[in-house]
Amino acid sequence: MIRTDIKRIAYLKRKKRVRKKIRGTPDRPRLTVYRSNKHIYAQIIDDVAGRTLAAFSSLHKEIRERKETLEGKVAVAKEVGRLLAKKALAQGIEKVVFDRNGFLYHGRVKAVAEGAREGGLKF
Repeated sequence: MIRTDIKRIAYLKRKKRVRKKIRGTPDRPRLTVYRSNKHIYAQIIDDVAGRTLAAFSSLHKEIRERKETLEGKVAVAKEVGRLLAKKALAQGIEKVVFDRNGFLYHGRVKAVAEGAREGGLKF
């Protein structure tokens, strides 16, 4: 029980430290990533207006239909990044600032970033 609390506190400290330096503007919104044990969520946010401009997750129908062909959670995360970039480019968003949201930049978080870059977003 105590170990879980320590991990949660460390995560919140990392999240606060990262968010202190990153702001999403209308010109360059923030691409934020959240990962749970099973799923990955990514959204593009304009912090000035306080609006979510685009969002995508591993729960969307397009991903669920292809889950058998994608091997592992990292491949799913990369596809989420690619599809989010496609959605953002359709709305005219080309440049974003990446918010890892307190998670370490490796594994699924890194895969979302690489997928978004492959999809055409510039960080």
